[in-house]
Amino acid sequence: MQKSPGRRKFRNSPKAEFPKRQRRKTIRGFFPSFTSNMQPQTPNIKTRLFLAWGVLIAAGMGLAFNLYNLQIIRGPKLTQRARNQQMVNLRPFVPRRKMIARNGDVLAIDRPVYTVYAHPKLFGKSNQQMAKQLAPIVDKEAAELANKFESKKSGILLASAMPEEIADQIISLRLNGLELIPKYSRFYPQQDLVAEVVGYVNVDRRGQAGVEYSQEKLLERPMQTVRLSKSGNGMLMPDHAPDGFPHSDNLQLQLTIDSRLQRTARTVLKEQMDKYRAKRGAVIVMDAWDGSLLSLVCLPTYNPNEYSKADISLFKNWTVADLYEPGSTFKPLNVAIALENGIIKPDDVFNDPGYIQVGDRTIKNSENKSYGRINIAQILQHSSNIGMVQIMQRLQPSVYYSWLERLGLGQSVATDLPFVVSSQLKSQDKFIATPIEPATTSFGQGFSLTPLQLVQMEGALANGGKLVTPYVVKGLVDSKDQIHYTPTRPAPRQIFSSATTQRVVEMMETVVADGSGKASKIPGYRIAGKTGTAQKASSSGGYISGAKITSFVGILPVEAPRYVVLALVDEPQGENAFGGTVAAPIVKAVMETLITIEQIPPSQPINQ
Repeated sequence: MQKSPGRRKFRNSPKAEFPKRQRRKTIRGFFPSFTSNMQPQTPNIKTRLFLAWGVLIAAGMGLAFNLYNLQIIRGPKLTQRARNQQMVNLRPFVPRRKMIARNGDVLAIDRPVYTVYAHPKLFGKSNQQMAKQLAPIVDKEAAELANKFESKKSGILLASAMPEEIADQIISLRLNGLELIPKYSRFYPQQDLVAEVVGYVNVDRRGQAGVEYSQEKLLERPMQTVRLSKSGNGMLMPDHAPDGFPHSDNLQLQLTIDSRLQRTARTVLKEQMDKYRAKRGAVIVMDAWDGSLLSLVCLPTYNPNEYSKADISLFKNWTVADLYEPGSTFKPLNVAIALENGIIKPDDVFNDPGYIQVGDRTIKNSENKSYGRINIAQILQHSSNIGMVQIMQRLQPSVYYSWLERLGLGQSVATDLPFVVSSQLKSQDKFIATPIEPATTSFGQGFSLTPLQLVQMEGALANGGKLVTPYVVKGLVDSKDQIHYTPTRPAPRQIFSSATTQRVVEMMETVVADGSGKASKIPGYRIAGKTGTAQKASSSGGYISGAKITSFVGILPVEAPRYVVLALVDEPQGENAFGGTVAAPIVKAVMETLITIEQIPPSQPINQ
């Protein structure tokens, strides 16, 4: 039986059979690395453990050192840096304090306004449609707005201080592409009524005139910087705000000005100025018992809501910032000085021939009038220059000069209104050495002062002889009219005796009853007064030809003097322009309103 070829044996074939040793060598030759790796290894376990532990210990020590460095060495600095990132310093904006009048009317207040920008690229409607809707609200022509929208794609200013009520109209339209940025703006509801006292605030929210300037520290509410927490996205966290934040007081600055009296004074002053084509005018009303100013009017004036349109010269209150020669309105003060020094008696009589020679000068009365033998009251009634010169010639010039200084001449008034200037008085040496100086001073010329300073001096006749400080700021009050702060003012100075001032006031009463001040009479009331028609001094020396300042000062009521009213009209035109015709009617109208407001009872029954 034959065997299959597939099961053929090669034992007898020398080429087909390999020895075992040779076969192992051949395998080892083909896979030398494999066979070598298969050999058992004996690593040093202890060395490896020491190395591992060494790495772990070194890493631990590094971490410990780094932790010590972060927590102990750099800890305070890192903590502060973290707090700086988590906290923010914030000084919130608070509105400026409201300013109110004596009777409660709002004179100045911060109100929210909006700066409005248009971004045409974001409009949801056509430029023409947007312009048509916005034009009546922003008070512009639709075509003008459309042209603006076409000319620029973004950042078109539509209004810089849009009132809140108008901004609400825009918001209600729900238009895309409009940006309204809120801010606060100072608003003066009374417009020009009290501008010369209140002043105004500029775009940087700084007071530039009036009380807004002089009392800025009282008008700015105190608000300290606080630190607030913020979240990771930068949002403030109100839960971490300090107690009472944000909080501001409700105090408001109250003035002594009565807006009702102010309105009357402004109206009658303007009427007289228009009638006599005057350059400017002023009215001042003071309560002589404490110096509070109930009214202070200057014309022309300006609207503080539109101060940028006004002449900058109007920002200066000329009743405290300009000097003038008071003329005959100063005569009652000279009479008081003479009585206080005992050089005259109330019933003394003087001869007025119409002129008097002083050195090389000849002094005359107004319109060259002569009055013959007249007493002191009649000197005031007729405003006799000659009589006044004769009275003051009885007083030593050095004594006279010291009294003028006691009254405050050569000094400024310590009022709370800004930009006050000092009055001017000749040097003592010149006053004493030149006889004409005391002579001209006796009838109110040769020196100069502010209208407010004259009111202060006349107030000494109305309050028993005390020189008080005129002021317009009553203090800080809350919403219930409770006073929280009152400014400190200089104490009144006693100048004259009450007996002297009462005699002078009674003499001034005859000026209204029988003299040049008849136009200020009010039935049933005893009023004292003095007219003044003074030449207007020139800045270059001497007097301006034909220019004069007419004035009238009144005191009410004579039996218990308290209120002083001064009216001045600068450069009135016309032949009949005098203190008694131009200024006295103003004082009468103001006093009538004052009587109503203060409920002053009549001095005597009024004949119906």
